[in-house]
Amino acid sequence: MSAPDLIVRNATLPDGRTGQDIVVAQGRIAEVRPAVEAAAATEIDAAGQLVTPPFVDAHFHMDSTLSYGMPRVNLSGTLLEGIGLWGELKPDLTQEAIAARALEYCDWAVARGLLAIRSHVDVCDPRLLATEALLAVKQQVAPYLDLQLVAFPQDGLSRSPNAEAQLLRALDMGVDVVGGIPHFERTMADGAASVRRLCEIAAERGLLVDMHCDESDDPLSRHIETLAAETHRLGLHGRVTGSHLTSMHSMDTYYVSKLIPLMVEAQVGVIANPLINITLQGRHDTYPKRRGMTRVPELMAAGLTVAFGHDCVMDPWYAMGTGDMLEVAHMGLHVAQMTGVDGMRASFDAVTVNPARLLHLEGYGLEPGCRADFVLLQARDTVEALRLRAERLAVVRGGTVIAEAPRRESRLTLPGRAPTTVDFRRRVG
Repeated sequence: MSAPDLIVRNATLPDGRTGQDIVVAQGRIAEVRPAVEAAAATEIDAAGQLVTPPFVDAHFHMDSTLSYGMPRVNLSGTLLEGIGLWGELKPDLTQEAIAARALEYCDWAVARGLLAIRSHVDVCDPRLLATEALLAVKQQVAPYLDLQLVAFPQDGLSRSPNAEAQLLRALDMGVDVVGGIPHFERTMADGAASVRRLCEIAAERGLLVDMHCDESDDPLSRHIETLAAETHRLGLHGRVTGSHLTSMHSMDTYYVSKLIPLMVEAQVGVIANPLINITLQGRHDTYPKRRGMTRVPELMAAGLTVAFGHDCVMDPWYAMGTGDMLEVAHMGLHVAQMTGVDGMRASFDAVTVNPARLLHLEGYGLEPGCRADFVLLQARDTVEALRLRAERLAVVRGGTVIAEAPRRESRLTLPGRAPTTVDFRRRVG
């Protein structure tokens, strides 16, 4: 083994192992075990705190991020007004502005320990400004963040003029993944046809697929069925993801009992977006009001890989957000009622190992041989990290610390009591 460049001492790992030393050499993890006797130029005492692989956002829109209020505020807060606002903003977009906002968001992400993002990029603008801007951003941030881009015909493959030709141009320019939005086509038949065509393009080019699918409260929006069928027909098993799938929350259980096995057969991945699904869905309901998020516990129980995405941050659809995937997972476990210990741990996986699997990230993890990318959190386990939305004490990329934050605590001086420090930590399970 080469001489260590970095050793993190006395770390707790997500699987519950404690007292672990993580040895890094030449940008890779060389050893993970207790009481390593070697010395390194840089050493970090984790003091029993949690070290985790970096957070991964499997579903985001970086071309629109941080554009809140442009050209005006979404007064209704609805999906359709947001789509209309984005259409109004498109003519005024510039590559420079898109890139500047994206780079600022990437800084936010790194500070939060978020080191891999899959971003959809709208290809329905014939200028492909956003595509060019985000391809340049991808190259610029590559030393510290993995940015994977999805060619997204946001206005519909058949509904938007020349959308297919522009999608193909974007792929030729270097975009990584084929996207789609079948429920936004004019008819169900057009939506199904778009799924077939887009999957064929991916099969021809050897690419991954990630489609906005059935982002609706309509239980008859069933394009995930077509997506699973096309995945199986074309042999794309393990390469296709359905994002949102919110109509599943409104489907009858008998139909879902047929649908989930089809998805399992095709090995289709699933991405839910808890913050946005709970905000945008159920808008036509009075009471009872639907939660809107897809059937996360049932899909996980069936063995499917389910991830959580942030989707939006300060854009026409969502005024909130800071790039914190712990906030995303925290909302996800509440909406899905995954408040048992196993459910909470699965929610942590939904913003780490699960999205890494869907993005096919190379060398992700904390095992020897993996890339030395990880985050030291001010928490003793994954459940505590979720409950506290734990501080990121150190963010490491390739064995180099690229972000740090002080420990978070509150000092109290109360009448009649000695000064004390508040500790919000209390183990669960």
